[in-house]
Amino acid sequence: MAVIKIMDEILSNKIAAGEVVERCSSVVKELVENSIDAGSTEINVDLIESGIKEIKVTDNGKGMDKEDAIMAFNRHATSKITDEDDLYHIHTLGFRGEALASIASVTDIELITSMGDIGTKVNIKGGKILSVENSDARVGTIICVRDLFYNTPARLKHLKSLYTELANITDYMNKIALSHPEIRFSVTNDSKELLKTDGSNNLLKCINSIYGINVTKKMIDIKASNSDYEIEGFISLPEVYRSSRNNIITIVNGRVVRNADLNRTINDSYHSYKPDNYYPIVVLNISVDTSLVDVNIHPTKMDIKFGNMEELLNLVSDTIKDKLKTKTLIPHIESTIPKKKKNYEEVKLNFDIPTVNEVEEEYIINNDFKEVEKSDNDNIVPIDEKNEDIKIYDEVEVHEDVKDIMPVMYPVGLVHGTYIICQNEIGMYIIDQHAAKERVNYEIVKDKLGRKLHENVPMMFPLTIEYTNSEYIILKENFDFLRELNFEIDEFGINSVIVKAHPTWLPVGNEDNAIKKVLELVISKEKNFDLNKFNDHLAATMACKMSIKANTSITMDEMQNLIDDLRKCKNPFNCPHGRPTVIYYSKSDLEKLFKRSGF
Repeated sequence: MAVIKIMDEILSNKIAAGEVVERCSSVVKELVENSIDAGSTEINVDLIESGIKEIKVTDNGKGMDKEDAIMAFNRHATSKITDEDDLYHIHTLGFRGEALASIASVTDIELITSMGDIGTKVNIKGGKILSVENSDARVGTIICVRDLFYNTPARLKHLKSLYTELANITDYMNKIALSHPEIRFSVTNDSKELLKTDGSNNLLKCINSIYGINVTKKMIDIKASNSDYEIEGFISLPEVYRSSRNNIITIVNGRVVRNADLNRTINDSYHSYKPDNYYPIVVLNISVDTSLVDVNIHPTKMDIKFGNMEELLNLVSDTIKDKLKTKTLIPHIESTIPKKKKNYEEVKLNFDIPTVNEVEEEYIINNDFKEVEKSDNDNIVPIDEKNEDIKIYDEVEVHEDVKDIMPVMYPVGLVHGTYIICQNEIGMYIIDQHAAKERVNYEIVKDKLGRKLHENVPMMFPLTIEYTNSEYIILKENFDFLRELNFEIDEFGINSVIVKAHPTWLPVGNEDNAIKKVLELVISKEKNFDLNKFNDHLAATMACKMSIKANTSITMDEMQNLIDDLRKCKNPFNCPHGRPTVIYYSKSDLEKLFKRSGF
């Protein structure tokens, strides 16, 4: 008797649902993508109990006739690809033909659709068609999904809290809205509005709807291309960052994707402009011939592989770095108006938190959501096509001559032996003398490391250091590299080394500790040794040790010399660790703070 049997369609659909339908946001994603592929210009997502009870997606797309409305729930039924060649030229968001069948197998689903004639209403529960009847002739489609995982209690039990499920849905809807600013999106939960975009095809307005006006003002537009790729979008000023990389949003041919190498390149482009453990806000559109990308990797269709990946990474990195180099990046400290209380109905929730179970890392979500109160100047811009376009923060100016990127300023005093107070005709500046000196020293040391000058200083008393046998082996393997850095180093007995000379850029008076730190860096980088990153880390470490410490008084001449040196730096706005070197108060802000002018 045969043991192997072919599974019935309902059972196979439930198994497929394990990959396609992971949580409420998976259902929303599949339904919204279908609406976009149907040519919709308006898509409304209405949730009850964060989608666990009900998810309703309404669009004004082209709709379906009765035959297609029934066929759409069959597995591998799709209108988007017809043969194998189509897999290499995918222009739609969906193409597998698995989503509706998988969703229908674990929910109670109702479809109402029409192409302008007599509409069709289909009701399916647990994969079984309960009814098919005529409906109204409204062009478009309405899909209502109720009681997710009602027949798979194990899956239902492992859904996250209501707030976490809602956060995942709003996170996805934020990203899909950014990828299609030409579509009007709205999201509600229990009749409370969470997102509303105007569909004006203005990406900056869409960013404003999601992040608010304060972030929007501090976005920089970028645009570039090479023989294979075109990139366009917005990146945040370095002063605007988040604790997770979830706000690095990459869009390829209208599809929100994730690629670890691309995200890493974007973040590395901000190196030394911000703290390394924080990430910028980026919305990057990438246009490329469909034959150069592969999205047929995972059922979620978010993972992607690129052809000529190195060209794309270089284009993105060079574009961001070049843009940052031509911007005045001094944080502007604005006077604030006291916040006014708002009623619950007026509050717009901003679920600016990471999604769970990202491929690169698993984020922990705080379930204690509270309604967000915003000041008047945080209001979302009214959705009115007659409104003027939102403009990027006008304090940021582009300079053709990078040497003029740092404004001229004059020191007037020192506060707490740490902060230099400066002024010019437009306002007041506060410089962190330690951070500023760090930047100056960092660029000096980095330059010397890059030029590999054969300059060193013999030590009056050679330094002998003993290590464990494993550390000694690693260090011995890198003797040649250390000698290129102008260290005169040799073996000295069992598991010991002797340093007889060191490079000229080590901090005077603290040479022994600096040498030990350099050798420790060589040992610690043994498993992932990258010369450029090592040099950068080494320059940052030495710059910190060579810099003026806090609570150290300096003269007015020394202040002016430090400012002059800072203005010569390639990036005078941040220390090597990403902290700001200078902040700015405009003259009008000072007058407002002291009530010398109206608010």
